[in-house]
This record gives sequence, C-alpha cells and structure tokens, in this order.
Amino acid sequence: MELIYRFATLFLLCFIHPSFSALVQEQPLVLKYHNGALLKGSFTVNLIWYGKFTPAQRSIIVDFVNSLSSTRAAVPSVSSWWKTTEKYKGGSSTLTVGKQVLFENYPLGKILKNPQLPALASKFNGVNTINVILTAKDVAVEGFCMRCGTHGSTKGVRGSARGVFLWVGNSETQCPGQCAWPFHQPIYGPQTPPLVAPNGDVGIDGMIINLATLLANTVTNPFNNGYFQGPANAPLEAVSACPGIFGSGSYPGYPGRVLVEKSTGASYNANGNNGRKYLLPAMWDPQTLACKSLV
Repeated sequence: MELIYRFATLFLLCFIHPSFSALVQEQPLVLKYHNGALLKGSFTVNLIWYGKFTPAQRSIIVDFVNSLSSTRAAVPSVSSWWKTTEKYKGGSSTLTVGKQVLFENYPLGKILKNPQLPALASKFNGVNTINVILTAKDVAVEGFCMRCGTHGSTKGVRGSARGVFLWVGNSETQCPGQCAWPFHQPIYGPQTPPLVAPNGDVGIDGMIINLATLLANTVTNPFNNGYFQGPANAPLEAVSACPGIFGSGSYPGYPGRVLVEKSTGASYNANGNNGRKYLLPAMWDPQTLACKSLV
C-alpha cells in the first residue's frame, strides 16, 4: 500500500501547476532536544588507525581534526563550520588530537564485527575523550556501505564516565559511490560528474566528510538523548539530517555550488591548518532551523 501511495503521489505532483506548488511552504527542519548530556568543553580526540594508512593519509585527517578548533585558517574555514555546534545547548566543544595508535598488522583480522568496535575504542580510556576508529580500505566492517560510519558510547565501570567512540571506514575500493560521493560517481540517481578531491585521495577525502558528520553528531547526541529527529535507534542528527548538501543550490545528485582551486580543479568549501582544503557537509542550525553550508 505504501508503495502504491508513493507512486500515486508522484503521479499527481507531475500535474501540479507551478504556481500552486510555489504556494506550498517547506516546513522547518526541527531536531528535538531530548534533555540529555552533550559533549561541551574541551575534548581530546584519540585516533586508532586499523590497517595500513600512509603518513600522508594520516596527516590529512590529523590536520582536519586540529583545524576544528583552530583560528589559523582563512575563511571559510573548518573552524567556522564547527562553530555551528556552539548554537546547540551548552556552548562550545573544543577538539584537539590526542594519542594515536597504529594497528597495521590487523590483530583482529580484516573483517570486523560490530561488537569489536567498542572493544577497539577501549584501547584509550580517560575523561573528556572521543576515541575514533579509522579502518583502511582493505578492512570490511559489518554493515559497511549500508552506512559509512557510526558513533556510540560504552558504559562506565564502577562509576566512571561513559566512553564515546566513533568509526569511519575508507570506502575507496568497497563502495566509493556510496561513501565517497561527490568525489566518485554515485551508485544511484543522477550521474553527475564527480568532483575532484581536494587532497587528491578519493578514499581519504570521503572519510573526511564522514568523520566531520560523525564528530558533529557525536557532540550533539552522544548518548542517544541529545538533539535528533525520529527514533533514537535510527536518528537524524546534526549533519545526517542534511544529506548531500555541500553548497548553495544543491539538490539530489548535485552537491551545490562550491569553491574550486584554480591550479588543480579540486572542489572544497573549507580551509584548514597547514594550507589544507576540505569539503564539509551542511549542518543543521538550531537558530535558523535549517541546514547551513559554508558556501
């Protein structure tokens, strides 16, 4: 019945006069605050590299995380994008890279199950930390490609604070059309030409988009009782509520108008530390009740 309803609705919309459709006001997007704790204050981001990453790949991601709370880059900047999280209750969330560990010999194998993610994240313990698991392109994680990453929390032991972690995978060889768009041709929908990745690495630049998404979602909904819309076990969060938007004028299959580096043709919308350029997704703004992109 639902499928029939969708086709009937689409059929009717094809015959609606433009002047009538212009009268239909788009409803504001509202992420309800569920009165839970948010991650506000200063936090250390620990990086757990699972599999083989080159030093150049690691530096792209480290520079990105350190750019979130830095004022060194020209606008539009990574930090100006992150500043939107201050509009959520409680003030600012300052993130800096802390410890790093490399598991280049795949100690748990190249196929990871979901329960192994919090186990990996527990390699680092501490107050005010976010543990980030980054898996290499040849590591398969349960549910990967149906999702490009996830975030969660672990229970505290003997009264200690709950731990917070997230996972992002490199989709370069597994599903770049799903998890590295718009730097790769999409699997479905309009086949617009892919954008040129700003750091010359489709997999890593795709990871940046997903890492940015999950960091914002984590600080605004760390324990599934912060800001979100829909069911708590499948929520629309700060950035996941704004899919596919990177610049003004975006629509399904088109990321919007972004900046282009003249010398390389690379697309970006944010400047970072050490001359880096990144493409970051739109984030929901609690003040305007709308998805906000940098450009």
